[in-house]
Amino acid sequence: MRIRVATSNLHKLAEISQILKPFGIEVERLDAEKVEVQHDDVAVVAEKAAEPLCARYGDYVVVEDTGLYIESLGGFPGPYAEYVYRTIGLAGVLKLLEGVVNRAAVFKCAAAICVGGGVKVFIGETRGRIAHTPRGTGGFGYDPIFIPEGEERTYAELGAEVKNAISHRAKAFKAMALWLVNTFK
Repeated sequence: MRIRVATSNLHKLAEISQILKPFGIEVERLDAEKVEVQHDDVAVVAEKAAEPLCARYGDYVVVEDTGLYIESLGGFPGPYAEYVYRTIGLAGVLKLLEGVVNRAAVFKCAAAICVGGGVKVFIGETRGRIAHTPRGTGGFGYDPIFIPEGEERTYAELGAEVKNAISHRAKAFKAMALWLVNTFK
């Protein structure tokens, strides 16, 4: 089975490919413009972005959206995580948290797939906290500052194999893979 992921982020594409490989699902990139709706829920953002792509490209097109919800910042940056990363970066996020004791955060991923003319959305969530300084060289984006629950290391310090076993993206895409494998045997 093969899915096409509408993304320009090659790091994300590689990660999804690694996550889905054990399920026998191949991943390729779909170069397509996505609708970017503004909403606080990543599931709504992914679903609304997938709908027009389903009509245009058919089954097995996937749109992924991720949000980082920092508790002490009222859930900011939430679904605007990519924009915040591009504009103020990790240093800016850490500056917002200077002197803040509660560094709890949740990473949420929504994977929306086109099947049979409709969209099915799978959610993955990983609780954790924000580090005081960036650590590690692996991963991308917020990986150097996100410490998943039960760990002392950031995603960037865990390495791809461990991260892809526990991450928000892994949870969403594994749920999607199990559904695909069980539904389309």
